[in-house]
This record gives sequence, structure tokens and C-alpha cells, in this order.
Amino acid sequence: MADYIFIRKSRNALSSFLHVLLNLLLAIVSIGSTIITGSWIIGIILVIISKWRIFAVNHRYWLLNLRSSLVDFIVGISFVLLAYAAGTTLLPVHFVLMIGYSVWLILIKPRSSATFTIIQAISAILLGATTASIFAAISDSSILVISCFIIGFAASHHVLIQNDEHEATFISLVCGLVFAEIAWLSYSWLIFYTIGTTGICFSQLGLILSVIAFAYFKVYSEITKHGNKFKFANVALPVLFSLFVIIVLVIGFSQPRFNIH
Repeated sequence: MADYIFIRKSRNALSSFLHVLLNLLLAIVSIGSTIITGSWIIGIILVIISKWRIFAVNHRYWLLNLRSSLVDFIVGISFVLLAYAAGTTLLPVHFVLMIGYSVWLILIKPRSSATFTIIQAISAILLGATTASIFAAISDSSILVISCFIIGFAASHHVLIQNDEHEATFISLVCGLVFAEIAWLSYSWLIFYTIGTTGICFSQLGLILSVIAFAYFKVYSEITKHGNKFKFANVALPVLFSLFVIIVLVIGFSQPRFNIH
């Protein structure tokens, strides 16, 4: 019996080690290949291949699995596209992206607590909206609007489905439409905040959508906690905090390093 327990623990330790190693390799190779080749194709293919389990079941479950993995897809694709947008000259941002993707794959994505579920959703919003804003500069508003609709839907569904919300799909569609509308309104004034010469940047749209999502998730959490009864006193702090942050961003930080329009 003792030998069996030892063997099982050894296998679990080996499995955990291989899991960490493979995720680390995925982060390094997907970002590294993007820098070396100057193309996003290999990196995106690696991200898609890493989700092979989606299609390893009966085809009737593909759409369901894809919907459940949208947040992970958004984050992975965003890291690759941000590396592509940063160019082929090695910059601090490339190392930050490798480390960030590694942290996501190894530490953040596997967690399933309510707090980490919200962190995962907001990560997808911030990274996805920033990426969409960058590529909207070389295309048109449809890229930004469609991307933000998908991001809003995915983030909302990711949080609501964890709480067994029966109306998760409908509510998430509404959230996606709200995100798309905000993105459309913001298209003519897309602002980016950069950190020195590191190449690291965030879009104002991504930050605003993240703050709105934070308030939305907190309000939803409080409502469900109190038996679907809404009392503003229970959600006043996160709502007022979010409004304050948005006002500061719009009024105080609307003269960034550059504006793409």
C-alpha cells in the first residue's frame, strides 16, 4: 500500500512538472517564433493546437467547448498579436509578454475560484481590447466592434457560467453588445498609454472596459449573494470606485503618448 501511494505521488509530481514545462515552452515558443519570423501565424497555430482537447470529443460538444475556452483563446491570441505588433527588434515588452503568458498558463488559468474567474475574465478584456485597438489602426471600426463584442460575451459568460446562471448566454450577449457599442463610440479617439521605451502599452478603451466589467461582476456577485435582491448600499463601493477611475482616465489622462486617429 505504501509503495502504491509513493508511486501515485511520484506520477502526480511528474505530471505536474510536465504540465508546467509544456506550458512554459508554449509561452516561450509562441512568442519567440513570432519575433523571429515576424509573422503571427506560427504563434496562433501553437495556441490553437494547445486547445486540442476541444475537438477530442464528439463534434456535438465542439461549440460548447469552444465557448467555454473563449477567454483562454482571447488571452493566448492577444499575447501573440501583441508580440507581432511590437516588431522583430527584441524589446523589454517581448520578455514581459513571455513572462505574462507563462504566468497565465501556469498560475492563473488553472484556478477556478470566484476571484480567479473574475481575474481571468478581466485579463481577457484588457489584453483583448488593447490588441483589437492596435489592429483597428490599420483597418476599420468593424474589427474593433466585432472583437469587443466577442470579448464582452466571453468574459461575461466565463464568470456567469461558473455560478450556474441559467440566463448566462442571454446576459452575456447583452454584455457583448454594450462592449461593442462602447468600442464603436471610442473608435474615433483610441488612446494608448505607453511605459517609456519598453514597448509596453495599454489602450484606454481596454482599461475602461476592464473597470466596467469589474463593477458589473461585483454587482452580479452581490445580487446573487443576497438572493437576487438589489440594494445599492451593497454595491456602492465598487460602482463608485469604477466611476471615479473612468472619470480620471477620461478627464485626466486623455493626452497620452500618442493617439492612433
